[in-house]
Amino acid sequence: MDGINTTRLLPWAGSEGKRCYLVTDGTGYLSRVADNIESVQLGMADDLLGHAADMLTDHRATAAQLRFLLARMSEALTDVHRIAESRGARLPVSGYNSLDIEGPASQT
Repeated sequence: MDGINTTRLLPWAGSEGKRCYLVTDGTGYLSRVADNIESVQLGMADDLLGHAADMLTDHRATAAQLRFLLARMSEALTDVHRIAESRGARLPVSGYNSLDIEGPASQT
């Protein structure tokens, strides 16, 4: 990052499922831990997608197996959503209005 402290949504939940935040410049120990956790979470989500593809083609998969897979996929999607939200919040803000897709050149 650029040495300026920002608030980062961490990739894990705190007590009672509450969000955890870190005020950081992005270079400290906890930022690196959060980066590593995000990497693990994204890898697990990718593995689950492959497992789901296999299970959906296996007509012998039971309802209990599919429910278990769905529960794990729900957890993984929650993690991936939190990561996307955290990373999106850390993107540099452009000078354009979010509804003004084409920027200043589109104005007449």
